[in-house]
Amino acid sequence: MSKRSQPAWEPPTCSNKPVLKLFNSLTRQKEVFVPQTSNHIKWYSCGPTVYDASHMGHARSYVTFDILRRILADYFGYEISYVMNITDIDDKIIKRARQNYLYQQYLEKNHDLSTTLLHAKNVLADVSAKVKVTQDDDKRAMLDRMVGKITAAVDSLEKVVEANDAENTLKYQKVLLEEMKDPLSDWLDGELGAKVTENSIFSELPKHWEAEFHQDMDSLNVLRPDVLTRVSEFVPEIIAYIEKIIDNGLAYESNGSVYFDVGAFDSKSNHHYAKLVPEAYGDVKSLQEGEGDLSCETKDKHSLNDFALWKASKAGEPRWDSPWGQGRPGWHIECSVMASAILGDSMDIHTGGVDLKFPHHDNELAQAEAYYDNNHWVRYFLHSGHLKIAGCKMSKSLKNFVTIQDALKRHSARQLRFAFLLHAWKDTLDYSDNTMEIAVSYEKMVNEYFLSIKDIIRSSKESSLSDSYEKWSGRELDLYKKFVQTKENVHKALCDNIDTRSSLDALRECITSCNIYCRDSGSKLNVTLLHQIALYITKMMKIFGTITSDNQIGFPLASNSTCNSSNVEEIAMPYLMILSQFRDDVRTIGKHLKASEILQLCDKLRDDILPNVGVRLEDIEGRPSAVKLVDKETLLQEKEAKKAEEAKRAAEKAEKQAKLAAAQALKDAQRKIPPSELFKSETDKYSQFDETGLPTHDQEGKEISKGLRKKLQKLQQAQEKKYNEYLDSMKNGI
Repeated sequence: MSKRSQPAWEPPTCSNKPVLKLFNSLTRQKEVFVPQTSNHIKWYSCGPTVYDASHMGHARSYVTFDILRRILADYFGYEISYVMNITDIDDKIIKRARQNYLYQQYLEKNHDLSTTLLHAKNVLADVSAKVKVTQDDDKRAMLDRMVGKITAAVDSLEKVVEANDAENTLKYQKVLLEEMKDPLSDWLDGELGAKVTENSIFSELPKHWEAEFHQDMDSLNVLRPDVLTRVSEFVPEIIAYIEKIIDNGLAYESNGSVYFDVGAFDSKSNHHYAKLVPEAYGDVKSLQEGEGDLSCETKDKHSLNDFALWKASKAGEPRWDSPWGQGRPGWHIECSVMASAILGDSMDIHTGGVDLKFPHHDNELAQAEAYYDNNHWVRYFLHSGHLKIAGCKMSKSLKNFVTIQDALKRHSARQLRFAFLLHAWKDTLDYSDNTMEIAVSYEKMVNEYFLSIKDIIRSSKESSLSDSYEKWSGRELDLYKKFVQTKENVHKALCDNIDTRSSLDALRECITSCNIYCRDSGSKLNVTLLHQIALYITKMMKIFGTITSDNQIGFPLASNSTCNSSNVEEIAMPYLMILSQFRDDVRTIGKHLKASEILQLCDKLRDDILPNVGVRLEDIEGRPSAVKLVDKETLLQEKEAKKAEEAKRAAEKAEKQAKLAAAQALKDAQRKIPPSELFKSETDKYSQFDETGLPTHDQEGKEISKGLRKKLQKLQQAQEKKYNEYLDSMKNGI
């Protein structure tokens, strides 16, 4: 007999295995993501221009890219070098620093009333002139509102002056100065800005707002960058970078400034200007806005399409020495230089807000590719979508923005993050009450699930290990299949351009299945399976950045104490379980004895006492009461909401009883009417009656029809029966 050999083996086939795809702005479609070097991602993110408080538009970008970064690192397992810049040299910073300085000086001079009013009228004339030439409807409306407020403040001040009201004159003068702060600062800058020469004025402002920005990002649980670069620290590198672009024949000096030669660059066979937004080529308005409010004269350029790499500093601007004279970097060059200094001639991912596509990011690409003489400085460009405020365009220049700190006063960082997770990262997001209600509702649903599962797991601790591995019934098999499908759906969604919304939908469905399983299975629950599912959902919540601690399951407790929230639960829960069991036993005895006072005390412990220390008890039929540690403020809000709901139900019940009483009173009054008098009060319908009180003619004197007469006779007969019943009741003393 010949020796048997092993049969041939074939690997399983998986034709529909999902691969990670990202929406690449360079192609305007989803592309398979392939890093240039194995498992490592070189990533540069455009940071803030630090001249004012960070707002929800910043949160839209930085929380969005934090979510993408966490998923690529913690779910897909990539190693990431994450670089972000701080723009601390910029026209906006220069102008704002001068304005703040000049406004403060103005206040310190303590001008008399007539001077303040004169300046107010100058400011009004300045703003009114801008209204006439402004083509942007939103900006014109904002300026109109500003004119209205300043005019009202001037009128109020003049009225108290005329009334010789010295006490209110000073008060309304301060109101006027506050109302016209921004336009007055702008007017002062136009008059005196060129005389500001102290360089520290231009560095103190960005230092302050950079610190505030980092604090805001920490509050939002945004991971810090691996490398942070500041423009002010890279001026020598910027100068050297520009020199090489000039040497490559793609930039030129003019009157102390240096400009990028767009035409020369675009004519090269291996270069293409405006890769991201080719239709914007020649959009002079956008290019000019990108140059900044303090840009040099356009006559110095060879073409209106060219843009500044280096700006000759004018009076009232910071300055650095360069081969072309004293000046400062242009806006676009900073990112090209700083990203290149850290990440080299080609990076995997570049991120930023969608509003930066053109001209900023297109100019970045052109500069870097002119420097390296390549055409692949960025492989994947990812842009976060716009953020609107209740459906309206958000803009600092329109005074229509919500700061991050103001947003955090209304909602937690986790709730704000859920709002972003529930929307596609590249689409426009509307920051509104409705958006936040959906986010808060999702958070509550997940948190309630975690609390219930943790209670179930605690209640099973006394079971032996062998008892926890019982044969699965159809319910367990169905739940397990749902769990496997959930993981598959989440993976598919994250591979599809990191679709967090569909991922959360899949997790919601899994949570619903768990809740149904727990409800329908009574006390016979497979805790091991429930534990596995809860660990997975917790892991995903950590990956999404909604959980910051190392809690094994669920959200950490919100606490003002210094001790770790997981320790609070670990220490307090054994005592709470003893208390809960004691209450269950007392409550069972109270029910058996029908002792209402004992039951009321049990309810008081549950409803009034324990919520004040962050403990929620939930009575469950056939099972021990569930014990849940919840944020105290949340429980107190629930308690107030419950009271409000009970008051509402009591009011509705009282209203219903009042309506029933009124209907009964009307019914009783109706019984007392003799049948002969039933219709005689209806003079708007009838004018004549027979001897029994039955109508014979309508209000116009026409004889009524036989059909109507027959109907009225039936009504009269029914009334006669009611009336006789009433008389009988009176005789019997009822």
